[in-house]
Amino acid sequence: MRRTFIVAEMVARDLVRRRAAVALLALVPLAFYLAKHDEKVGQSIRFASLGLAFAVSALGLFSGNAAKDSEPRLRLGGYRPSQLYTGRLLALIAIGLGLSAVYCGIILLDQDMRRPGAVVLMFVLTVLVAAPLGLLIGAAVPRDLEGALLLISMIGLQFLMNPEKGSARLLPLWSNRELGTYAVDLTDAGYLRRGLVHGIGSTVLLIGVTAALTAIRLRRRRHMLGSAA
Repeated sequence: MRRTFIVAEMVARDLVRRRAAVALLALVPLAFYLAKHDEKVGQSIRFASLGLAFAVSALGLFSGNAAKDSEPRLRLGGYRPSQLYTGRLLALIAIGLGLSAVYCGIILLDQDMRRPGAVVLMFVLTVLVAAPLGLLIGAAVPRDLEGALLLISMIGLQFLMNPEKGSARLLPLWSNRELGTYAVDLTDAGYLRRGLVHGIGSTVLLIGVTAALTAIRLRRRRHMLGSAA
């Protein structure tokens, strides 16, 4: 566990050094929220949540790609792939939860919410899905530009697709709509249950796939570096 937390600390420090990029991404949920602020309450809150998802996923994408040069050296130094991946994921979740706390505070002060706990739950689950999603895109796509375009397309689909369609459930952030509807429109607990099941399932699936890709990549890199030595 000690090495996992060391990796998490290194990742957090690296992201903090990129102040301008982190600050701009941190403002995305606010921009999304204000864009719909004068319209329906539910729309503005859902937009803020999707803005948070984009910000956390983008941090994961950039952080994951930046680590592709350093992680093989850490692997040769005795770090296991699980420690490297888990540490990076923990750092992203911690940063994401910090952002979600800020925006939950803004929303709960600005809006008269009947189910404030559901709003908090929606934002927390959004972070838990978005962090491994960004790392998965970074693991699957070799460069930041292509990864950013893929992420933008995915978030765009989340905005545009009719959530009632069965295919919409294939999107990793579909749970956002269910939890948002439960929190704002005061619907029955079925929305809460479906949102939790989908969000937790998406989180587990994304973490599992990304961890497997990371382990495969680092095993190959280690073999190559060992041969070169």
